[in-house]
Amino acid sequence: MDRPRGFAFYGLAGIFALYVLFLYGPTLTILALSFQGPSGGLTFPMNGVSIHWFAKLWEGVGVVDIWAALRRSLMLGLVVMALTVTLAFYAGLAFRKGFRGAGLVFALAVSSLIVPSIVVSLGIGLEFRLLDDGIKALAEATGWGFLQDHGTLMGLYSSALGAHLTWTLPFGLLIMFAVFNRFSPAYEEAARDLGATGAQTLRHVVVPILAPALVGVALFGFTLSFDELARTSQAIGGRNTLPLELQGLTTTVTTPEIYALGTTTTAFSALVIGTALGLTVWLQRRRARRALAGLRP
Repeated sequence: MDRPRGFAFYGLAGIFALYVLFLYGPTLTILALSFQGPSGGLTFPMNGVSIHWFAKLWEGVGVVDIWAALRRSLMLGLVVMALTVTLAFYAGLAFRKGFRGAGLVFALAVSSLIVPSIVVSLGIGLEFRLLDDGIKALAEATGWGFLQDHGTLMGLYSSALGAHLTWTLPFGLLIMFAVFNRFSPAYEEAARDLGATGAQTLRHVVVPILAPALVGVALFGFTLSFDELARTSQAIGGRNTLPLELQGLTTTVTTPEIYALGTTTTAFSALVIGTALGLTVWLQRRRARRALAGLRP
């Protein structure tokens, strides 16, 4: 450690700095341009500094109800997060115990990470359109009144939810595999020796120990859903999420208002990530305090 650093160290440090600049440079550029003055444009040099475009954003962006789109993305993200955590956790338990055909199920679960997102979206959209055609044909053949006014099964919590789960579940499952590989069964054996039932062991032993990992799965589920564009594009139905509205606004909005929206959503994502990391640290410290308290006489 006392030896002077050589040329290789500074060369690698420079490459890393360029990588970080390439990674976060666009975000920092949008952040700076969102604080343009009232007469500012979409490029440098900046014409004054103000929060004018954030005030304009609060009033609404053109004919698009951007806040309704934000609410839809938030609600969908929360539902996807809850389902991802629940399904990934129980799937991890099932794979840990082992069952016939586990390899095939695993391959099918992660295959959606290989298939292009737009293809997944097109497939889900086509599936729901076929279901709609089948319901309409059934209504014509039977004359059932409750089917006559059928519109579409596609929607935020049907086709779009399924499309997002094809993206978030494989990540959640892979995280749970890594966690369960390091999880010692001795904890469960000790709980059973003390008379705990299977449900009590799961609730009071397994879940508290894995809580930081479950927070990580929840973070993956929410952020991947909140930012998803390609898998939503053909499977959303009639109401767009925030990323789809943003994509449309890039061709119609020609003021820094679009940058203000990007800064706001980036700040919200950073807040979610920071909250999740803080919760993870708190859970780890709480577990460490409990372990220390259990060792005291």
